[in-house]
Formats: sequence, C-alpha cells, structure tokens
Amino acid sequence: MMRENELLRKIAKGETEYWEELIGMYYEDILRYCIYHAPDKTAAEDAVQETFLKVIRYMPNYRHRGKFRAFLYKVAANTCKDQWRKCAREEWFDTDSEASDGEKKLSEEMIYLETGYAKTEGNINFLRLIRELSKEQREVVYLKYAQELSFREIAEILGIPARTVQSRLRISLKKLRKKEGKPDA
Repeated sequence: MMRENELLRKIAKGETEYWEELIGMYYEDILRYCIYHAPDKTAAEDAVQETFLKVIRYMPNYRHRGKFRAFLYKVAANTCKDQWRKCAREEWFDTDSEASDGEKKLSEEMIYLETGYAKTEGNINFLRLIRELSKEQREVVYLKYAQELSFREIAEILGIPARTVQSRLRISLKKLRKKEGKPDA
C-alpha cells in the first residue's frame, strides 16, 4: 500500500516512468478477473490492455480516495461489460448452458495462469460451483474468494453498499452449502 501511494504521487507529478511498476503490481490480478468474464485469453488480454489505457487517460482527473486497487477493478468490470455489449456475446456472462464453450476455454486459460495441477483443478471446481448462483451473487463470491478483496473494495467496485455485499455473500454461501448437502454454519 505504501509503495502504491508513492507511485501514485510520482505519476501525479508527471513522472510517467513509474506507470510500468504500478501496472506490474496489478496486471496478473486484473488479467485473472478479465479471464473470468471473457470468452478466451485473447479477449481477456484485450480487456486488460483497455483497462490500463483507460486508467492512464483518466489519471489526471483521478483523486486518490480509497484503494487504487478497487478503482482498477471497477474500470476492469466496466471494460468487460462494454466489450460484452459491443460484441453482443452472451457467453461472457451466460450460465444457463451446461459446460459451455466459454467454460471449456476458461478452464484451458486457467492452466496458463496458475502453476500446478491441483491449484488449476481447484480453480475450475470453484468456477463450476459458483455457476449455479445469480450473476450478482457469483460476482461477489468471485471477488471475495478468488480475488481476495475486502467487503469495502467489492462494494466500491460494484457500486453497492457493503451491507449488500455481505448479504449477497451470506445468501450465496447458504445456497452453496445446501447444494453440497452441508448444514448452514
């Protein structure tokens, strides 16, 4: 966090050589987030590139309130939604079909990003499990457990109150426990 603030101050002063380091801090996380929403790795990489370009363009107007990481995720989320609308590809967020091509591609892309069979298999199982949830619930669960964001950061990204995030997470976990045949905790 301290390094992030220092980099943001230097960039705000016009020291553009620090962009590379700041982008490097978050590139992998934003790529994983975009892969979650994109039909393939190429589309995800395009979304990541567009996300960082938007952030760079917006930076002169950016006022550092809260976490920069949450701001990045919000830009990435909006970029993915914009691309989805532009391409009119329902498979980006579609969960109604069984083992869609998007899921198969996602499974393959996860292998590129993670090391080790067990970790990749766990990620794929996690994504299959949360497919049963609504879009809103799935997004909260993904951001909380796959991206390890706080309730406050998730609320900022999604533009909803933190209590709503907590409520969606609680309901989602209850649904998942029921699906797995486990009693509520």
